[in-house]
Amino acid sequence: MEADLDELAPLGPLTEWLDANIPELGSGPLKRKLLHGGTSNVVFTLNRGEQPMVLRRPPAVPPPGAEKGVLREARVLTALNQTDVPHPHCYGFCEDPDLIGRPFYVMEMVDGWAPNLRDEKIHNEPPFDKLPYVYGIPFAIVDGLIALANVDHEAVGLGDFGKPGKFLERQVDRWASQLKSYPERYKGYEPRHFEGYEVVEEWLRANTPEHEVRGIIHGDVGTPNMMFKAGPPARLAAMIDWELSTIGDPMVDMGWFTGGMRDERFPDLNSAAGLNDPNEFPTRQELMRYYAAGTGRDPAELDYFSLLAGFKSGCILEYKVAQAEAGKLPKETGRFFARIVDENFKKNAEMVRRISK
Repeated sequence: MEADLDELAPLGPLTEWLDANIPELGSGPLKRKLLHGGTSNVVFTLNRGEQPMVLRRPPAVPPPGAEKGVLREARVLTALNQTDVPHPHCYGFCEDPDLIGRPFYVMEMVDGWAPNLRDEKIHNEPPFDKLPYVYGIPFAIVDGLIALANVDHEAVGLGDFGKPGKFLERQVDRWASQLKSYPERYKGYEPRHFEGYEVVEEWLRANTPEHEVRGIIHGDVGTPNMMFKAGPPARLAAMIDWELSTIGDPMVDMGWFTGGMRDERFPDLNSAAGLNDPNEFPTRQELMRYYAAGTGRDPAELDYFSLLAGFKSGCILEYKVAQAEAGKLPKETGRFFARIVDENFKKNAEMVRRISK
């Protein structure tokens, strides 16, 4: 482990950089500890006798786009330092890959707890693992989304953070193209027919909102990417994992977060994934009314964004099926995700039929 530390967070160069850029960490001897060593990013805790902080960088052999992703995340977190959006405060970042081998940034160590994903279910810390306290978790997350939606992204320096305009018009093409790329990317995978796919795709293209609100999108809103303050009631401490953030319509986050929740009109059309117990969460309309009260958005917009989220989810998750067919994942895993993808498109096609009556 010490060899990994010396390779991924070399003591001398890192200490010198911290001395010059992050005095808030303190001036004592630097202690490093590996917190998480993943395939996308490596996370360390840093301690010099004051408040501990966290360093995040790509692994020694990074996946494509990892370095760019770390710097994008550092930039959006730094911009959010000027706002009341719950996020880890970013104290500084280094673009020079030669200093410790890759670009990196240093952020606040958030005091709080995070839900755990295991056995295909979300597990919360007691007492948030059961009613009545679990019911407040989604509202706490939506509080964060309201704060994010109300940020003027240009005023905080993110005017060029995403492609200009027509974000929603690009979405269907983007995810449809990703789905079509799997046979080439994963040898052995044959394209599958998805019942309901064409119904959803055609509806989304025909109902793309003409007026697009622009703001910051987190990109992966869900309880595993949130940290909460200790003790009830549910209060958001920080939204984490911002590497998919961009500029577009912030309602995309609401569609993604609420897409699998109960619908007041059609309670039989629940999510195929089932990470949370739908009976312990509010309905998607209840959360949308709460979001609308804080942002001024029209609750009627939610159907489009929910269906867009379902389309995106189906297109993305099919890569698990493709990986299994290519021998990169167990066949059982492929069959599991194939059922989720198939149910997803069928469920959303039925949603289109019902709301179009």
